[in-house]
Amino acid sequence: MAIAQTSRIRRRVLGGLSALAALTMALTGCSSPDLSGSGDSAGTAAGSGAGAESATVGARTPEQIKEAGSIRIGTFADKAPFGSLVGKNTYEGYDIVYGDRLGKDLGVKVEWVPVDASSRVEFLKSGKVDVILANFTVTPERAAQVDFANPYMKVSFGAVSSAKEPVRSEAELANKNIIIVKGTSQDAWITANHPEWKVTKYEQYTEATNALTDGRGDVWITDNTEALAFTEQNKDFVTGIASFGEESTIAAAVQQGNTELRDWINNNLVDLGKENFFHKDFEQTLAPVYGTAISPDELVIEGGAR
Repeated sequence: MAIAQTSRIRRRVLGGLSALAALTMALTGCSSPDLSGSGDSAGTAAGSGAGAESATVGARTPEQIKEAGSIRIGTFADKAPFGSLVGKNTYEGYDIVYGDRLGKDLGVKVEWVPVDASSRVEFLKSGKVDVILANFTVTPERAAQVDFANPYMKVSFGAVSSAKEPVRSEAELANKNIIIVKGTSQDAWITANHPEWKVTKYEQYTEATNALTDGRGDVWITDNTEALAFTEQNKDFVTGIASFGEESTIAAAVQQGNTELRDWINNNLVDLGKENFFHKDFEQTLAPVYGTAISPDELVIEGGAR
């Protein structure tokens, strides 16, 4: 762990203990590798791979984040155009533009930490990240474990299938081999509503799309935003069902009980809404992918409106 960050954690946790005791305890509790990152707030990676380790710390308030000089944000490394790792250390996408703005408004650097869909809750609970911005759909089950800020996006489910054999209705899914990503809202919804469906679950989005293109499944069910983005770029496939299942919202999430950071994010959303921030984010990151397939008003939520 970098010396500056070790010192900050030692001051917060050990307070008035002697320097020798502080050093001993800090070294005991900070055995994880350095993930401080080396770039500026514009999408710098803080680790490599979705399983990258990160120091376990308690929930941090906005003031503590400002004092530390950086905020750790968990995001996807393989879900373009929302969050993806480009090259070795740079992230880009809709969620990345938002996260960089959070860092700018806090006056700190952003350290991007890659997560899988199934690890988002755990990374918040353990304090490995301060915020999750990873296409995180708000559900009652998740809200019982983390605190969601107000939403910035709305989605439903979409189903991607071969253009040669398109699946056009939900009824057809009962006889298909379905691909989903583990830990997603699609996973929970299918388990609750259609346990009889034939489903194969993958840990990462790249694994799911590879399975689809390799013919190991008939249909990939995901967020309709992701489905439309994929089929706009892969003309051998179509989003045969553009909207079904649950219509949901997507929001930033913080560790449960971290009301100060959640409230700061909510207040910041109001300010961003005044400048139509997310419409601009859409035009920058999503419009080049979607074209005319979806309009910003079908997806974007400004000002944290519920």
